[in-house]
Amino acid sequence: MNSPRIPPRFVPTLTTVLEVPAPAPPAVADDPREAVALGPAARLSELESFALEEQLMHRVLQRIDGALEERLSDVVSAAVQVQLDAMVPRLRTEIEAVLRTLVVESLAEELGETLGSNPPKDASSLG
Repeated sequence: MNSPRIPPRFVPTLTTVLEVPAPAPPAVADDPREAVALGPAARLSELESFALEEQLMHRVLQRIDGALEERLSDVVSAAVQVQLDAMVPRLRTEIEAVLRTLVVESLAEELGETLGSNPPKDASSLG
């Protein structure tokens, strides 16, 4: 039968069991290039994991916030400019038509008062 092997006298043997504390998780690095993935030995509790996720989310949102505001401003400005560029010819046409009508009506009234009380029958024939 197999009997346990007895090591030679000069081989040291373990007589005390030491408990080694688990290493603390590394701090979240400010620079993403310094970030280190947690190994399986450094498992986090659910609460610690949630806190770490919240901290990471907060930092990411802070970084995004400044850039997002600037980029949104640029995008909105460009969109408004495109709309204005499209509206200018149409507005110019509408304003020209309104001004032409006002000038014709005003000229007809002025001529009617100057020449007597007989206004022209068709005021649009003046323009």
